[in-house]
Amino acid sequence: MAKITKDMIIADVLQMDRGLAPIFMRHGLTCLGCPASAMETIADVSVVHGMDPDALVKDLNEYLENKEK
Repeated sequence: MAKITKDMIIADVLQMDRGLAPIFMRHGLTCLGCPASAMETIADVSVVHGMDPDALVKDLNEYLENKEK
């Protein structure tokens, strides 16, 4: 299973599984269709949107882990 990290581009993470989109939204990132999502990492947007990148990455990875069970 692939692990999501803070240095990954948002668009690349979303391509892994579209079910990850609601998790981004719950953490305050509602502009997933923004052109910047194709260039910005989770760490980048966390600074701009005031999000906790560690909490977001944890939730994204938990989603993927639970999906494989």
